[in-house]
Amino acid sequence: MNKGKYYLTTAIAYTSGKPHIGNTYEIVLADSIVRFKKLNGYEVYFQTGTDEHGEKIQIKAEEAGKTPQQFVDEVAAEIKRIWDLMNTSYDRFVRTTDPEHVKKIQQIFKKLYDQGDIYKGYYEGWYCTPDEAFFTESQLVDGKCPDCGREVHMAREEAYFFRMSKYADRLMKHIEDHPEFIQPEARKNEMVNNFIKPGLQDLCVSRTSFDWGIPVTFDEKHVVYVWIDALSNYITFMGYDPDGNHTELYKKYWPADVHLIGKDILRFHTIYWPILLMALGEELPKQVFGHPWLLVGEGKMSKSKGNVIYADDLVDMFGVDAIRYFVLHEMPFASDGTLTYELIIERVNSDLANILGNLVNRTVTMTNKYFDGEIMAPVEKEPVDDELIRLALDTHDRVEKKMDELRVSDAIDEIFTLLRRSNKYVDETQPWVLGKDESKKARLGTVLYNLLESIRIAAVLLEPFLPETAQNILKQINSDKKDWESLSQFNGMVPGQKVGTPEILFARIDAAKKIEEINKINEANLSAKQTEAEPKKEEVKEEQKEEAEDGLISIDDFAKVDLRVAEIVKAEKHPDADKLLILQLKLGEETRQVVSGIAKYYEPEELIGKKIVMVYNLKPVKLRGVDSNGMILAASKGKKLTLISTLEDIADGAKLS
Repeated sequence: MNKGKYYLTTAIAYTSGKPHIGNTYEIVLADSIVRFKKLNGYEVYFQTGTDEHGEKIQIKAEEAGKTPQQFVDEVAAEIKRIWDLMNTSYDRFVRTTDPEHVKKIQQIFKKLYDQGDIYKGYYEGWYCTPDEAFFTESQLVDGKCPDCGREVHMAREEAYFFRMSKYADRLMKHIEDHPEFIQPEARKNEMVNNFIKPGLQDLCVSRTSFDWGIPVTFDEKHVVYVWIDALSNYITFMGYDPDGNHTELYKKYWPADVHLIGKDILRFHTIYWPILLMALGEELPKQVFGHPWLLVGEGKMSKSKGNVIYADDLVDMFGVDAIRYFVLHEMPFASDGTLTYELIIERVNSDLANILGNLVNRTVTMTNKYFDGEIMAPVEKEPVDDELIRLALDTHDRVEKKMDELRVSDAIDEIFTLLRRSNKYVDETQPWVLGKDESKKARLGTVLYNLLESIRIAAVLLEPFLPETAQNILKQINSDKKDWESLSQFNGMVPGQKVGTPEILFARIDAAKKIEEINKINEANLSAKQTEAEPKKEEVKEEQKEEAEDGLISIDDFAKVDLRVAEIVKAEKHPDADKLLILQLKLGEETRQVVSGIAKYYEPEELIGKKIVMVYNLKPVKLRGVDSNGMILAASKGKKLTLISTLEDIADGAKLS
């Protein structure tokens, strides 16, 4: 049976650090979908990987004392380790530092430039470093990044722009003609109403303020905007060629059937990416599915909140399939799911240990007990059998309908409906009573056959979600019938064969004991991290003590302060503070906003063009609701204050030493 091709991608993971369980949910979700498609008769290609360029990574590498390449090599290896730990069956794990990808991105950029879709200009706007994205004033939410809610800063630099506006009407028409293109529906409405209808602006697609990126071949002080680099992975690694000489793999599988992504990066995938493909003359993906977030308690996971939980830690505590089951089952179709240790324990005990594990264990145990493990033919049927058999034969259709809509949690519920009905059937038929009456042996054999066959059907359907558990069940009931066609007939178990040895699939967990154990582990990990973060105590030399007592600092202390020459290009009064001025400072290709208490001494217009000295590496703050990213230096005597300036015309951005 071959139902055709199916190409699914995840968003490639950003290599800024180890992925938490919320990030890991996406790869597990994708894996369950492609495993089901394989079972259902499709030729599947599943691509995932890592996004390895950008300013944030360059900064992280510098902080770690490593080169960017060393840094991403380590993080990419860790991401791949976790993907493998979760038993994900990807066909290719890609990395955007791959030389072949780099070459193709450069060719794509040049092609778009040559055909007039990319042009050179200057960009000035609010920039979010974590998201590598520019925003206009109107797009900010409470003065912060609309995507991640973090601080933004003003930046101005020479850049190349992509003519997004040229393709806006065409994109809108595609969305209208293909209602399934953006899913769930609420995500589509958000993109249309918040971004497309208000009018698309041309997109800044190169940067000059850092160099960890793919160089523009014809202007190498520019690097390609990280999102153009990252999004194009979906075609470059498939064998797309800008000159049209595509590989057979690309011809077979493109366009993608589904791009599976987090809802926070929907704009990049449903606006930037389809317009880029339109400009390249390529087909658009059939669907972009923005899945919800997995929350810890009531909040999104973040290191700053200290509520990050990692997949490998959860696997150590509960096992791979228990965690796969939890994240797949507890995530609703279109709304966020919640993760707590208590909820995981509850699901393991109620669903996995009781409904599933207990059913399999007692059925295999009774077959061994009453028939020495031999599977008996179902020769003595009764009306009570019909409902179970009918449900078992209907379940694969029910699951397929849910999976076609990517309603994975609902699909799992359909399988557990069959398992619950099987448990009810045990209570209805009472095989332990039948086993006491020799004249009821044929009926007992029929009951156990019906249970084994229902378990087989459930196990085959569970494989995409719980692959290890499904294989364990099939081994215990001794069945190799696990193809899709076998689900349409209630005769997969072979009379005369013997079942295997019963094994515990999932042990029940003592909740109080487990929570106590987890708390001890978390406390130990936190203590270890704090110890690691503490600076080592070193003996202080006598002369250093004297310097400290005199209020003197060492050359090392002075070296921590980054002083730069800056030119004031704009100055205005703070709307809510008479003593404050809001200054825009030019430092080479960058523009910084600084709020300074000098309104008493200077009028805004007399500051324009002045070269001053600023502290460049001061932690950003908000002053009366306005972001300030640095501090300007001034000298005061009595009631007079004068800005520190330079004697010679030094270029703005120059570092003082």
